[in-house]
Amino acid sequence: MTQPLLANYFPILVFLAIAAAIAVAMVVGSVLAARQKPYAEKVSAYECGFEPFDDTRRRFDVRFYLVAILFIIFDLEVAFLFPWAVALGDIGWLGFLSMMGFLTVLTVGFLYEWRKGALDWE
Repeated sequence: MTQPLLANYFPILVFLAIAAAIAVAMVVGSVLAARQKPYAEKVSAYECGFEPFDDTRRRFDVRFYLVAILFIIFDLEVAFLFPWAVALGDIGWLGFLSMMGFLTVLTVGFLYEWRKGALDWE
């Protein structure tokens, strides 16, 4: 006798029901067990240890974006260098030259940001 297709998904449904029950129990338990007396200082916005002093929709300095781009450049470089170094013996000259091209593009991007002053904080 064959089982219906949806019968195979029954354990997943059971796990989802158990997870939902645990989540609801934790929320209800925290509401019942904790003191619920918020005051003005507790519910105020917290920003770096001091009161927020400006509108959140103001313009940021372009240096923040340049630092983010620098992070992406070096993060990508490190993420691709480890597997490349491990497999260097297997990939041959084509893999070596393609990684050198990749590192060249990253170096050009880094030099561009350096020349634009992304590393100079005043």
